[in-house]
Amino acid sequence: MVSFNVNGLRAAAKKGLYESLTDMDADVYCFQETKATVAQVNEVFNPVNNFVIHANEAARAGYSGTAIASRLQPIAWLKDLGIDEHDQEGRVTGAEFEHFYLVNVYVPNSGNELVRLPYRKTWDAALLDYMLELEQKKPVILCGDLNVAHRPIDIARPQANYNKTAGYTQDEIDGMNRYIENGFFDAFRHLHPDQVKYSWWSYRGGARAKNIGWRLDYFLVSNKLRDNLKDAFILNGVMGSDHCPVGVELAF
Repeated sequence: MVSFNVNGLRAAAKKGLYESLTDMDADVYCFQETKATVAQVNEVFNPVNNFVIHANEAARAGYSGTAIASRLQPIAWLKDLGIDEHDQEGRVTGAEFEHFYLVNVYVPNSGNELVRLPYRKTWDAALLDYMLELEQKKPVILCGDLNVAHRPIDIARPQANYNKTAGYTQDEIDGMNRYIENGFFDAFRHLHPDQVKYSWWSYRGGARAKNIGWRLDYFLVSNKLRDNLKDAFILNGVMGSDHCPVGVELAF
């Protein structure tokens, strides 16, 4: 499975997305920040065969949005958190498969001067509640742009950004810690505890070429599936967005 914040699905389709999907050859793709309606997502994937598509859109046009493209037919599709306050921006799509639930999310950014951090904290808590509710039925895999660098190893300049920049405040780190404390693990960090690799780079100052980045994109996997995890990877050679794809391989 692969997760990719495409920073505009229609724009990504013009920047080699179809070719990248062919190269990655995943069974399931999860997209964030599609900036597209459900109809537009379906239109983008119309030329691509053998995928079933599920998308969620924001009430505000050209903003946020998530989608899943799967070669496997899910048992059921999921959408939103079921809380009106949090369900206006199309930030959650999901699917139920035989062995697990997959939840694809685009977590709200805390914004310039952290103006949206209080809202972000309530969103994190609501997402965890949702995951734990699903976990009572079968294991959960959460993926997407979680908009947080969890540890100093996950950000190129930790001291300069700590408690100053959205995505690296203690409140956001604590939100991630709560997922870990409640039965989930970071798949990439589990298999690569000391590897420095990022999934997002600013468009400014040649940050990607200099590898001044952040790891904001994750697969958080239920502890119940720890033995099923075979690989976790970051594909930072894939272009077309300010993020790159991340993924996992599981066997059942």
